[in-house]
This record gives sequence, C-alpha cells and structure tokens, in this order.
Amino acid sequence: MILVLWTFRWRLILNLVDESPKFSSLFLMLLASIFGNNITPGAAGGEPLRAYLLFELRGTPFEIGFASSTADRVFEFIPFAIISLLSAILIMTWEVSIWTRFIVSFLIIFTIILFSVVIYAGARRDVAQRIVLGIIRSFLPFIRNITRRRFEFGNLRDRIIFYVNRFSSGFSMALTDRRVLVIGFLLSLIMWFLDLTRIYICFRAIGVEPPIASLIIIYTVGILISLLPLLPGSLGLREGILVALFAVAGISADHVMAASVIDRLASYITPTFFGFLAAVYYGRIIIRNHES
Repeated sequence: MILVLWTFRWRLILNLVDESPKFSSLFLMLLASIFGNNITPGAAGGEPLRAYLLFELRGTPFEIGFASSTADRVFEFIPFAIISLLSAILIMTWEVSIWTRFIVSFLIIFTIILFSVVIYAGARRDVAQRIVLGIIRSFLPFIRNITRRRFEFGNLRDRIIFYVNRFSSGFSMALTDRRVLVIGFLLSLIMWFLDLTRIYICFRAIGVEPPIASLIIIYTVGILISLLPLLPGSLGLREGILVALFAVAGISADHVMAASVIDRLASYITPTFFGFLAAVYYGRIIIRNHES
C-alpha cells in the first residue's frame, strides 16, 4: 500500500513538471530506485536512478526527472520533521540518561537542519548554482586524472548553469503548486501511518503490544536516523537506538530486536529484492535500446 501511494505521489509531481509514464512503469521505476536507495548510505542512490530511468526510457530531461524525484522525497520528509520535533521535546521528559537525550535530540535536529538546507538550496537558483559550481570546480582535477581528458571549467560553466536552472525551476514548481502541496502532504501522512502500522503489527506478531504514544515517538526517531548518510539503511545504528528507547517503554531488547528483524524483512529486504529485479529488467531494456 505504501509503494502504491508513493507511486501516486511521484506521478502527481511528475505530471506537474513534465509528462508521467503509465502507472505500472512508474511503479517499477520506483522499485528500482528503492534498490538504489537501500544499497547506498543515506538512501542517496535512488533519486538519480529514477531520473536516469526516465531519461533513458521516456526521454525526460535528467534534471527534470531529478527535480521530480527530489521534490518527492521532500514531501516524505515534511511530516517526519514535524512529528520528530515533537518527539525530541517529549524525549526530554523521559527517564533516560542525559547522553541518550543528547544523542537522540542531536540526531533529530541535525537531520532536520541538513534536509532543510538541501530544500533551501534546491529552491534557490543562485544558491544551487554556487553549490554545484563549487563542487564541480573541486572535483574537476580528479575527473581529469581519471578520464585523461582536458576539461576546462569555463567551457562547462554555462552548461552546468543551464541544467541547474532547469532543475531548480522544476523543484520550485513542485513545492509551490498548492494542489500538489496539499495532496502530497496528505499522501505522506497516510504513508507514515501505514509505516507505523507495519511496525505495530511486527510487535503484535511476537506477542507484544507496545504503547501507541511511545511507538509513534520512537519509530519516528528511528526513521529519521535511517536518513543519516552513514550506512545503507543505517543497519545497526537504527536498531541500537530503538532498543535503547523502547527499554524506557518497558519492552525488552530481545523483543525489540525480533520485531525489528521482521520489520526489516518487510520494509528493507523484500523491496530491495524486487527492486533489484526491476533494475535488471530496465537495465536489459536500456542495453538493448543502445545496441539497436
């Protein structure tokens, strides 16, 4: 259900900035991007992969496809940010060590600031230009050494600015359209509720009924921590934080780990496997198109 709603949200944004392919194709592209997200730290590989698939299979300009997929992740982030701020405040009232309060609050605030900066940079054309040009200028000597080609920054600058401006225009359009903003936010809230329902079912599957209020706070913190660019899926870090926080709610570590393993199977392993199949499927199509 989450994946279906996710596809609807992305399709809504894509139809605003370009023309979306049919739902089934977009669903498979989303699965392939989930594979990209789940094998890269901080879930950073899926959005470029979505843009690449749209470019190769539909002819959608890469910067437009990337703008749609990036804006889609912004809608996903907004409800988590709101609930996480409330969670950070409530955690301060729990009987946990000062270090646990500090680490969890720091991770929440750091993640929110990081994504807020990314959103601001994507919406502001001049800021996006400075950031991208600065990155290209820094990496250009490294690229020259690898490719053995003499790239001149002056020759690349105008082209980079053109692509950045198109990305920023599409990104801003998706975030400022009132209809897309409202529907996207509502879909994100429903997806968050379904996400929470899944972990609740995982606890019930092992005979534990967690307190709803604690579950909302702790799992929301766990999701935000998963967005940190440390490890693919924040494997280990997320589980450690969940164990520490659920202990305050009176749930033992072995029960938390058991529920977390079941949840990982449903939310991480299974989508990654089907996403790998979707990526291979589209990879073969792209190779065949290039050969013909």
